[in-house]
Amino acid sequence: MSSSFEEKTIKSEKIFSGKIISLQVDDVELPNGKYSKRELIKHPGAVAVIAITNDGKIVMVEQYRKALERDVVEIPAGKLEKGEEPSLCAKRELEEETGYVCESLDWLISFYTSPGFADELVHLYVARGLEKKEDAAPPDEDEFVTLVELTLEEALEYIEERKIYDAKTAYAVQYLQLQEALKK
Repeated sequence: MSSSFEEKTIKSEKIFSGKIISLQVDDVELPNGKYSKRELIKHPGAVAVIAITNDGKIVMVEQYRKALERDVVEIPAGKLEKGEEPSLCAKRELEEETGYVCESLDWLISFYTSPGFADELVHLYVARGLEKKEDAAPPDEDEFVTLVELTLEEALEYIEERKIYDAKTAYAVQYLQLQEALKK
């Protein structure tokens, strides 16, 4: 897809390179010939999993998010390792964060989280046929989560109560709500 709104990069300067993200500032030429700066976050990409138990509950985790200075309830998710296949990452994150493994894992959609300043692409999957694994892979050493299993109605209440407060999880819940409505 070609765009007449393309911004040409004149200069790019890496400002920070961390464990998960890097930050760069680009000088760009705008379509009208003027110049501007763009502050950009580079991210390796991530996965998120809508995991549905055999009795129809949505598997989530509650964890503290430093950027928000509060606990939130989210669907299992995590960043891609270099060269990692998104579906394998989704299975790994599901097991590490919840202790569940799945019989089926289907890709639903991929979306950019904040394209105005970041290139993070999240691959969203639906996992079914869940089984709790006794010797599940542990969470990352800096990750502390509590397992939460909610009905669709409870998840919708969590959105209203702002316990669910992130876009990927709200998207997941609304996707399930739409699927339920289409069955009727």
